[in-house]
Order: sequence, then structure tokens, then C-alpha cells
Amino acid sequence: MLVGYARTSTLDQKAGLEGQERELREAGCERLFIEQVSSVDVRERHRLTEALDFVREGDTLVVTKLDRLARSVAHLMGILDTLTGKGAALRILSMDLDTSTPTGKLLLTMLGGVAEFERGIMLERQREGIAKAKAEGKYTGRKPTARAKSAEVLKLHGEGVGGTQIAKRLGIGRASVYRILDEAKAGAQTG
Repeated sequence: MLVGYARTSTLDQKAGLEGQERELREAGCERLFIEQVSSVDVRERHRLTEALDFVREGDTLVVTKLDRLARSVAHLMGILDTLTGKGAALRILSMDLDTSTPTGKLLLTMLGGVAEFERGIMLERQREGIAKAKAEGKYTGRKPTARAKSAEVLKLHGEGVGGTQIAKRLGIGRASVYRILDEAKAGAQTG
């Protein structure tokens, strides 16, 4: 069975999602898993997890493009290991690549390695640019928004408001709320 997976990063990319769905159906996919979520937060990609759970021996997971599936070589290799362990394959339409063949597996691994290398070079250039801008006094980084709201977090928490609600009310992340609360608690214990 051909199992399709389509993803866009934002809700604004409706046409892109419809295009992926159309390509997957034209390729013969009988079952589709579709989601709109960033590639960065793998834990939030529930439909990808469902697709990987769904595939069985002899199935092929089909995507239109590699960047719709994996965010890094390590992530790609993890997906490939999962599929291989189940006796399934991966097919990437834009590359005409199918991992059910030894050549397809080799090409995918090589392409993934090149992509990881390019990303590493880009990040290195970015770090160099930031260091240069800092040295010239042109870069200050982003202002910490959550820490500036510490007093409000502690006040709301003292009023019995939960962490999720505090985060929503103040427009900051839940993790930031709990970090502020933990730091306040640690400061109270040592002080």
C-alpha cells in the first residue's frame, strides 16, 4: 500500500498543502496523513507519527519533497530505520527516489549528508556574522521577554492561576513560566 504524508509549516500555506495532496493521490496513495505544523518541533508532528505507526511490511511511505518529511539527517535516518524495521520503504516524488532499492537508499543517505553539511556551513556563517556584529556593537540579541514579566508571573501564581493560563495571559511560553517559578522557589530556599 502507498501511504502519503503531506505537511506545511503554517495555516497560510493552504495551496501548498492542496498541491501535495493532489500529487500524492496522483502517485496512487490510498491513505493520506496531512498536517500543518513546523518541522522544528518533531514532538508536535502527530500525523507523521500516525503514518509511521500505520505502515506495514511491503508498504511505502510517499512524500512530495524531502523537506516535508525530515528536519535533519538524524531525523531522516530515524524515519528510515523505522520504515526499514517494518519492512517498508520511503519514496520521495520530487527526487524520483525510492528506498526499496539499494541505489535509492544510498542516494538518500548521500543527499541527507550534503543537506546536513550545507546547514552546518550556514550556521557557522551565521555565528561568524553575529560575532562580527557584536564586536562592532551592532548586535545586541533579542530582549528576554519572559524574564521582564517575572513579577507578573509570580503575582498571578500567588493568586492561584495555573502555569498554562499565566503563559496565555502574558503571551509567554509555559516553559518560561515554570522556569521563573522554579528560580523563585530556589531563591527562596537559599535565601
